[in-house]
Amino acid sequence: MEILKNLFNPHVNNLSNALERTRDRATMLTTNLANVNTPGYKRRDIDFAIELEQADGRQFKLREWNRQREDKDRSQTSIRVDGNNVDLESEISGLAETELRYQMLTEMTNRYFSGLKNVIREGR
Repeated sequence: MEILKNLFNPHVNNLSNALERTRDRATMLTTNLANVNTPGYKRRDIDFAIELEQADGRQFKLREWNRQREDKDRSQTSIRVDGNNVDLESEISGLAETELRYQMLTEMTNRYFSGLKNVIREGR
């Protein structure tokens, strides 16, 4: 059983983590949209590149750290008089990107398990 775990767990875990992060981002973006008219609301988002590096245990590169810091500073800055910083167009485009990412990940997951099923059936 340990051999099967070592073969299949890393790939399945990576797909699962990517799907969870995509779901989390979609939730954040829809929450941002729901609060577009809430005074003082500050938008939230996930940077996939940084999240994936953290999941892989890699070290941050200085350039990416600076970009994350700038994004955080920008996310705290108000773009309206009431203190809200949600931009409707950027939230909708982020949702579209996230939907495409989720569709791609579900297709990859489907193909992975279809391939396993094909191997189990010996190509029949």
